[in-house]
Amino acid sequence: MARDAPRSVLWWGRFDPDYSRNRILRQAFSNLGWRVIDFRPQISSIADIQAKLTHVETPELVWVPAFRQRDVAAAARWAASRNIPLIFDPLISAYDKQVFERSKFSSTSVKGRKLLAWETHILKAADRVIADTNGHAEFFTDTFAVPKEKIGVVAVGAEEALFKPAESPAPSRAEPFEALFYGSFIGLQAPHIIVEAAKRCTAPVLWTLIGEGPERPRCEELAAGQDNIVFTPPLPYLEIPARIHKADVLLGIFGESDKAARVIPNKVYQSLACGKPVVTRRSSAYPVSDEKGLMQIAAGDADSLATQVAQLYENRDQLPSLGTDARAYYDANFGARTIDSQLKRIIEHL
Repeated sequence: MARDAPRSVLWWGRFDPDYSRNRILRQAFSNLGWRVIDFRPQISSIADIQAKLTHVETPELVWVPAFRQRDVAAAARWAASRNIPLIFDPLISAYDKQVFERSKFSSTSVKGRKLLAWETHILKAADRVIADTNGHAEFFTDTFAVPKEKIGVVAVGAEEALFKPAESPAPSRAEPFEALFYGSFIGLQAPHIIVEAAKRCTAPVLWTLIGEGPERPRCEELAAGQDNIVFTPPLPYLEIPARIHKADVLLGIFGESDKAARVIPNKVYQSLACGKPVVTRRSSAYPVSDEKGLMQIAAGDADSLATQVAQLYENRDQLPSLGTDARAYYDANFGARTIDSQLKRIIEHL
């Protein structure tokens, strides 16, 4: 290989290359001058054998992407046999999801302890573990005893070619004012808080909730008889940016769980990138800033949400400047340059 040839990173596992987190990070590697190679094995548990038999190219770095805990063990064996560092970007902890988010079984149960031990082994097998927020980095250390120096934070961000600002003049007082939520209607998002806020809001605001999920039937029951609350089906991914721009204010998540306090959902990244003001629950996951485009309220507080949206309605002439603030906050903390810099720092520390 020529000395000036680009370094290569092997993306290992049964992953979806079109998932937004993966597309953003693959672009970040390209931005940093890395050549991305894919190895998508037939069977995760014995993928190292397949890699040897098929003579997979030896890279400078192995990367196991989001949600692919099952691919780490084989990837770690193969990488170790070649003295190559391995980075794992779990994005979501399987233990956190099953025990704390879904309450499928308790942390003290046999299954809970077994899952904890399994994921602890997986995370410790990697040379570096990626977290999307500082809150998740602390969770990995506190829960799985992953040393702090092995964890790096890379924001999720948004696909900026799709999610970008558009001309958005201040709405006329004769036009409907819309607060928009889109999501998977899970407990972490607490969409029922949005419905309760809509019922208590004193301003003539249209509250639109887009998506499907386990909490939607409950939300529809709570919203019965309310003309200002509308439910619509999920949108194709490519149609989301235009729908964001049609709304006046975007709604994040309002759950009270520990996990809800650690995450920054895709909808928040995407809405900020579109230059739209966002209201969401208060969380230490968000970098502190003077920008006013991101408005945080107490978790699970329908009254505060209703009041905040009513204030935005009364001061809707300020929406364009709030949108500018929203995009500035996004660029400063979650933009492509920030992600490139975060990724570069982690690679250099290996």
